[in-house]
Amino acid sequence: MPARPLHARPWWVATVAGMASYIDSAAITGFSTSLVILRAELGLDEWQVGVAAASLTLSIAVGALIGGRLGDRFGRRPVFTATMILILAAVLALIFAPSFGVVVAGAILLGLGTGADLPVSLATIAEAATDANRGRLLGLSNLLWIIGIVVNTLIASVVGDWGHRGAQILFGHIGVVALLVLLGRLTIPESVSWTTARDERRSGVPTVRADRARIVDLIRTPYVIPFLALVAFYALTNLVANTSGQFGTYIVVTYGGATVGQAALIALPMIPVAVFGYLWFMKIVDGPRRFLYFQIGAVVMILSKLVVVLAGLNIVTYAISALLAAVGGAFAFEGIMKVWTQESFPTLLRSTAQGAIISIGRFSAAALAAVTPLLLQTGVTAFYVLLTVFNVAGLGIAWAVFRRRRNVSLLDVESRTDPEATSSATVAPGASS
Repeated sequence: MPARPLHARPWWVATVAGMASYIDSAAITGFSTSLVILRAELGLDEWQVGVAAASLTLSIAVGALIGGRLGDRFGRRPVFTATMILILAAVLALIFAPSFGVVVAGAILLGLGTGADLPVSLATIAEAATDANRGRLLGLSNLLWIIGIVVNTLIASVVGDWGHRGAQILFGHIGVVALLVLLGRLTIPESVSWTTARDERRSGVPTVRADRARIVDLIRTPYVIPFLALVAFYALTNLVANTSGQFGTYIVVTYGGATVGQAALIALPMIPVAVFGYLWFMKIVDGPRRFLYFQIGAVVMILSKLVVVLAGLNIVTYAISALLAAVGGAFAFEGIMKVWTQESFPTLLRSTAQGAIISIGRFSAAALAAVTPLLLQTGVTAFYVLLTVFNVAGLGIAWAVFRRRRNVSLLDVESRTDPEATSSATVAPGASS
């Protein structure tokens, strides 16, 4: 295995870079809560609320696509520094927004900043790690994502009835965190892997990481199969996860006979379950049993929606569904997607691929969200059949592709001078994942 110089403080890098996920979740939940407040304060109508919410969601998707490519072209450090500045500008606009137009502008800036930050930050973490801790460091971002939701929810529970000042505090929380993250990131040098790849490319050294840098390489051998598999895996399973997160309360209240309070009581214990699952994922992801855990998680995720198909929707089946989704998702959803993505592409394509995967997943979720209420009117059981099909298809594709890519990491072979040297490695069977 070729020696690679690494950052001396990988956990510090993982924490500071991984705060992209904290800001992402805090921005989504904080903006949602603040819109309720701003609707009354600024006199927004329903159409304007919808446009503002859609602006954030779509901007995150666009930001991930653009930011991922910029991170491969110009380096990790300048991009993840610029994104924090962009988020700070967005927060200032939202705190002092006098009108609907400024709210939308702030939402777009906030979405572009958070979206662009995600793929570059994940690449930074992967390139600061070793094979012994890469999965754990990437898994930390999942934990930070849920912590962002919890902290933002706690703040909202205190300031939610404070009117415009409450919305300003929610946005201010994002701004303070972004400022602290910016200061922390100033202590992180450019990725050694990226710098080495850039220098090799400039010098004409034909290593894998220097040669494979064009977007078109993602749809060529040997990267097209893992790329398309990861796109399908994340987009399809994210359709299910996003629907549950965005419409879960609406579904169980409207069609399951629950009250809003009961729905909240069901959701509350799922947070510690998810946290425990993410911690357990971090424990096993760098070991020989991670694919076994993926398979178990995949079965549990499929059962999470199938239980409603078989037993109907009520408070009990909804709670069981949420519990199974929290457990299965820890091992067979976004966490393992991040690990596989970082391992499957060379340095100058890594954040491009990650950004594209995240972007397509977010665009797909936004499209389904737009028609979800209409689909539910055709029948809850039929809708949950559709969600089950999404899970089966996405998880099945991931299983079919990555069971053949066991213990394969481009980080270990991308320094080879023969660009075709990874062709055999990418399909090498037999080892444990």
